[in-house]
Amino acid sequence: MGIFSTIMTKIFGHAEAAPASGSAGSAAASPIDTNASSATPSAPSAPVDVDAVLTRLAAEKGQPLNWRTSIVDLLKLLDMDSSLDARKHLAQELHYSESTEDSAAMNVWLIRQVMQKLAENGGKVPEELRH
Repeated sequence: MGIFSTIMTKIFGHAEAAPASGSAGSAAASPIDTNASSATPSAPSAPVDVDAVLTRLAAEKGQPLNWRTSIVDLLKLLDMDSSLDARKHLAQELHYSESTEDSAAMNVWLIRQVMQKLAENGGKVPEELRH
């Protein structure tokens, strides 16, 4: 499973533990297609409020994590490796075409791309987090 797949699984999995905004039920489990080369999870049956899930997780963490603009903080929030090597791997996975030596530019691109990909895969992500 790739890094983005893990991000999706962790966020969408936390949505299962709590009712979605405005809904009495919880989202169905997201199966993972292990036959796909990139192994991305399937979209959930109902939109997952990514902002609400991550805001709740951040409140539970008890430390300030700016996951809205920092890929490092998002990965830390999800208890994932946030090292430069891990971020370079994620950039490769998401087809980053610029130099990974400029980590600041790569990090900005990564957080936006991750939010965009979450939205494309069944996540409800505010527009301002995708651009």
